[in-house]
Amino acid sequence: MPTVLSWLSVAGAFILSNILPAAIIAVVGILLIQFLLKLVDKVLVKSKLEVAAHKLIKNVIKVVLYVLLLLIIASKLGIDVTGIVALASVLTLAVSLALQNILSNVIGGFTLLYTKPFASGDFVEIAGQSGTVNEIGLTYTKLATADNKLVSIPNSAVVAAQIVNFSATGKRRVDITVSAAYTSAVEDVLEALREAGKVPTALEDPAPFAAVQSYGESAINYILQIWCTADDYWTTLFEGNKNVKAIFDAKGITMTYPHINVHLDK
Repeated sequence: MPTVLSWLSVAGAFILSNILPAAIIAVVGILLIQFLLKLVDKVLVKSKLEVAAHKLIKNVIKVVLYVLLLLIIASKLGIDVTGIVALASVLTLAVSLALQNILSNVIGGFTLLYTKPFASGDFVEIAGQSGTVNEIGLTYTKLATADNKLVSIPNSAVVAAQIVNFSATGKRRVDITVSAAYTSAVEDVLEALREAGKVPTALEDPAPFAAVQSYGESAINYILQIWCTADDYWTTLFEGNKNVKAIFDAKGITMTYPHINVHLDK
């Protein structure tokens, strides 16, 4: 009986000195982590970071906090955490080497979210691919093309590529090139182009602009430039093209095509 009492006494002392404090630390730690995560949510909402970054940042912070809590609990239970930390370091190195490309994409994702060369909804051109930014993910940036294709580009490739953001300034310029016969007066063609540029989505400032672009073998090449909001680019382009043909026909201006005039001497 003394042996049993002695064992119970040791077990009770261990529970009171180790397990109970560890349990209290676990409960308090979980409540504290939940409070900190809610605080992080509020900070992220007020920040100017891309919305896509919120979940990523919160998950990273959550993992770090729970790992720290587990190490504290293990230390309180008398477990030597030095060996655990060393083993975790070795495993982290091994995983890093095995998942080098994925980690490169993750780092690229953080770089994009920090530098913000574009945001969700922007129309961009990246590495020869153009489309509207659908999502800036952990490893891939997804673009929705004009013909409804979803293109996924690795973040490491996005960071290394030249990025053209057509939506950054809020407005875009539509360039329409057209040719007219040499027999058509230049001023008449320019006036017709400026009139064609007055589509409903065109901006008044800058106003539609027309000019002679070059002289071809069979025709004079003209350019019509129309400014519009970034969202109205395609509508403005299609309406402008339609207007040019209609107004040219109404004014008797001939759109030429490559041809050869043959003169025969009698």
